[in-house]
This record gives sequence, structure tokens and C-alpha cells, in this order.
Amino acid sequence: MKTYIPKQGEVARDWYVVDVGGKILGRTAAGIARVLRGKHKPQFTPHMDIGDFVVVVNAAEVRVSGQKEIGKSYFHYTGYPGGARFRTVNETRQRRPEDIVMHAVRGMLPKNRLGRRLLTKLKVYPGPEHPHAAQLPKPLELT
Repeated sequence: MKTYIPKQGEVARDWYVVDVGGKILGRTAAGIARVLRGKHKPQFTPHMDIGDFVVVVNAAEVRVSGQKEIGKSYFHYTGYPGGARFRTVNETRQRRPEDIVMHAVRGMLPKNRLGRRLLTKLKVYPGPEHPHAAQLPKPLELT
């Protein structure tokens, strides 16, 4: 018996919308990464992109547990000597709240070309509105 390997043309891609307002960041990011990767599908193949598109709304209202709001920091290097920059979750929430969710999901995807390609299927918006109504996204309930 031969192992079934799906071809890129055979993969059906769905669109899902996730409301992360008031939900814990890590648990939600793990569920989103699972759908982006395609692990919820029976034809999952580790080396292929068979996942679905995910639209995240209300990213500005995502919760973090414990003291992470002021204790957790994101690192960025400008490229210049002494150019290390750190931002807390609170500062990031004020400037670009969608980066909080994007950074969490990015850390749960593979660290290679496949992971970068999967990340392009994630659309994050700070408020409840999104421009993807034409794709008829289905609501995704993460447990």
C-alpha cells in the first residue's frame, strides 16, 4: 500500500475568523498555529503547506497571564552598534497590538521556509473589523 501525499492543487483552503478578545494569548496562538499548519486535516503532511487561512480580530484585547504585561519584553535589533531595543507587552499593545499575536504564532511555527510561508496566511487586526468578508470566513472556536 502506498502512502498518500497530497498535491498542492488538491488542497482545499478554508478561511476562519478567530475573536481573541479576552482570551489567553498562548492557548489561542497554539490553536491558530495548528490550523495554519494543517494539523486538523487528515491529509496532514509535515513538509507541505496544507493549512487554512486565519483572520484574527480584536487582537488589542488579548490577555496575557501573570505579570507578563509588564515583565515580558520583545527584542528588536536596529542593525546599528548598541541598537538593541526592548518593548514590553504593554508598550507593544499601545503601538501595534497585532504584533503580540503575530509574534506568539510565529514562535509556534517551523523555523524555516515553510514557517515563513505559513505565516503569510495569518491576518491579524486590532479591532473587530476585517476586509476579508468576501472569503466567507467561518468562525473558529478554540478550546
